[in-house]
Amino acid sequence: MSIEFGLDTFGDITRGDDGELLTGAQTIRNIVEQAEMADRVGIDFFGVGEHHRPEFAVSAPEMVLATIAGRTNNIRLGTAVTVLSSDDPVRVYERFATLDALSNGRAEVVLGRGSFIESFPLFGYDLHDYDALFEQKLELFVQLLTEQPVTWSGSMRASLENADVFPKTANGLRTWVGVGGSPESVVRVARHGLGLMLAIIGGPAGRFAPFVDLYHRSVASFGTTSHPIAVHSPGHIADTDDEAWDAAYSGFEAMNNTIGAERGWPPYSRARFQNDIGPAGATYAGSPERVAAKIADTVRTLGLGRFDLKYATGTLSHESMMRSIELYGTEVIPRVRRLLADRD
Repeated sequence: MSIEFGLDTFGDITRGDDGELLTGAQTIRNIVEQAEMADRVGIDFFGVGEHHRPEFAVSAPEMVLATIAGRTNNIRLGTAVTVLSSDDPVRVYERFATLDALSNGRAEVVLGRGSFIESFPLFGYDLHDYDALFEQKLELFVQLLTEQPVTWSGSMRASLENADVFPKTANGLRTWVGVGGSPESVVRVARHGLGLMLAIIGGPAGRFAPFVDLYHRSVASFGTTSHPIAVHSPGHIADTDDEAWDAAYSGFEAMNNTIGAERGWPPYSRARFQNDIGPAGATYAGSPERVAAKIADTVRTLGLGRFDLKYATGTLSHESMMRSIELYGTEVIPRVRRLLADRD
């Protein structure tokens, strides 16, 4: 099977050796080092998320990615995700076309509605327009991808009349849409002929098989271009299962309890964590052998073309993440490829 392997980070604020939280600035500098490691060990993609809240350091991922572009050679660079609803499609296209030039054609973008809503009031958008904002702006962005003059009108931004945007890319801008679990969202992605990125952060991967089938059936119905299916899921890798679980748990607990307090979730527990890392959960944590086996099973179950591991969660240390990235590239990915080849 032809499959790519990526890494995603939201730029979670981490703790240093003294146990104190790092600054956002240091966290961003650490992300650049993490991307350099990912490039050295042959990982295909590195994605940086956009957030506007204190737990995450990155609010302008394109700036971070531009720095990474100058320090890497092969790895593809993109977002996880760009909140298109509260941004402007023209500006998003221009920023990523610029990143594509800086990286010599390695840029791609993952668009989304956003599971966090802080950007809407921050940039003056009404949450009542949540769906309409994304639908209209995605429609415009798809037209911009043609890199031809665009005429467009809608109710969520100013109309365009034969407008051209710059710079142009050498080979187009690869574009995905992140989807959490809405059939309507899957159909929208297929209708626009874009790549489907499934964010699986809970439950077994198999329960998303109907969405994969819906995407393929919708593409055939609309007559649009079919793309490989991708999955984004959290995890952490260490030399042994116990080492990985002990390192990861506090970060998962901190992040789940922080967000859960806002969303009415019950307190996170070790029992919940152990369930999440098992066959019925969506967390890929453990030794290289364990993580590789679980990824290979997910790839086979859903027929994936890419798997992105969200390697940063909560306060997990920079040093632990660097080792996780190294093991992902040098041990996990080769094991997954062998498992898939043996099964085929």
